[in-house]
Amino acid sequence: MSEAAPSPAPVAVLGAGLLGAAMAARLGEQGHDVRLWNRSPERAARAADGADGVRAVAELAEAVDGAAVVLTVLRDGDAVADVAGRFLPLLGDGGDGPVWVQASTVGPRAAGELRAQADAAGAAFLDAPVSGSTDPARRGALTWLVAGDAAVLDRARPVLDDLGQRVQHVGEAEEASALKLVVNAWMTGATAVMADALALAERLGTDPGALREVLDGGPLGMPYALGKAAMMTSGDYPAGFPAELALKDLDLAADGGALPGALEPVRERLRAVADGGRGREDVAVLAEAPPAQG
Repeated sequence: MSEAAPSPAPVAVLGAGLLGAAMAARLGEQGHDVRLWNRSPERAARAADGADGVRAVAELAEAVDGAAVVLTVLRDGDAVADVAGRFLPLLGDGGDGPVWVQASTVGPRAAGELRAQADAAGAAFLDAPVSGSTDPARRGALTWLVAGDAAVLDRARPVLDDLGQRVQHVGEAEEASALKLVVNAWMTGATAVMADALALAERLGTDPGALREVLDGGPLGMPYALGKAAMMTSGDYPAGFPAELALKDLDLAADGGALPGALEPVRERLRAVADGGRGREDVAVLAEAPPAQG
């Protein structure tokens, strides 16, 4: 009689927002023992309710105890640094302790500071934001952008592979966080252009739905933009990628300056959306904020 395979080591998911909750649910379905923690414990409890293999915990020490991987999925660099300062002293040596997979979108400057924080604590660290939002996370279809030591990446792969369809190792330092900002700028820009193309169709007296039909399945079709077009047509914007987070990422990319080309006007439109109280809606709400007329 063969021995049962050993159970995988626990995974700590720190952050129960839209993406963190989706990651936790997917990992639980894949057989991982998931401890889900959030700075607001009630949010973790709501996300864990009914999710197989996911347990909400109120204390960081309980979340990271014995974990093979600690995933941080928090709003920004300051939030991650604060939480890391509390859990890093609880981790073992980087060779034997858990791998800290920093999946939040924080930008390269903050990613470098977080790496230094991990190094000072002797913790194994990967700069590893993802391309994709809540739906790809639930389906295990994320693309991981990873910077860090290849041996450390190998240790984290069982978790990364259950969440993503591809792991792209792009460097050893903060290259992944830099690339993530470029990817998100491209997605946000494509969303704005789709909104403007639909507006142009209406201005020219063409059914906006015809544009979607022409693009769908053809060489110009972009599934992401077509999904946003469906939201724009319905006027309903449930958040997959909230507009306020898209604005945060463009602000990080600008790094105190202006963005190149058409991206700066898109940032201005996102700011108008946020100032108008609609920042928590999906970035497709850009359709409600037309470009300023010159």
